[in-house]
Amino acid sequence: MSRKTRATQKRLQLTRHAQAEHNVASDYTIADAPLTDLGKTQSKELYNLSKNTFQKTAELLVSSPLRRPMETMLIGYSDLKARLDKEGKPVILLDTLQEVGPYPCDTPTYPVSKLKSSNNGIFESLDFSTLSPEYASKKGIYAPENGSERAKQVRYWLRNREESEIVVVAHGDILRYIADNQQSARPWDNAEVKVFTFVSEDDENASLVEVDQHAEPKDATDEPTSAEMRN
Repeated sequence: MSRKTRATQKRLQLTRHAQAEHNVASDYTIADAPLTDLGKTQSKELYNLSKNTFQKTAELLVSSPLRRPMETMLIGYSDLKARLDKEGKPVILLDTLQEVGPYPCDTPTYPVSKLKSSNNGIFESLDFSTLSPEYASKKGIYAPENGSERAKQVRYWLRNREESEIVVVAHGDILRYIADNQQSARPWDNAEVKVFTFVSEDDENASLVEVDQHAEPKDATDEPTSAEMRN
């Protein structure tokens, strides 16, 4: 696939979802936890921070298929989504971006029909055909013990895309695996964006390096991920 830019010049806007119910309650049993009211406010602040910057320049929008990142994306990146929809490039729901843990809060709603109609139907316009039949199984590549390998697959996928600027909305733990190839201690607040590029064109791990200042809503919170709740 031809590329518009070298991998080492790409800009990946990696975004953690806004505050969700399991974060503030420290309760990993909440199934596919939705955003809190504060999370919706954070998403609106993310919109205001990015509407005149990378929402005008990004060429692809990608999200985990859990409810909290999808809702963060719909609110926070609404202008980008609308522009890309008009260009025939709808949001890609990438099931390998789902959170690492095996818990209900980290497992996508199943089946697709139930996921699509959840949250009063706000996800109806999204394309769910990209999801594997096993997307909610937490088995195989989706199993927690395969978090590092899954993150590497995501990095390869992003590196092989032709787009030069990609916005990704996902979860704290999987984003740490993507950024550091392990469950690192890298701080990542709710609704915070960190900007990365690739270290090289062809290294085996498709390693990333942080390259730019990040966007962070004034009401961003450092609520724990499910892995941190368990520690």
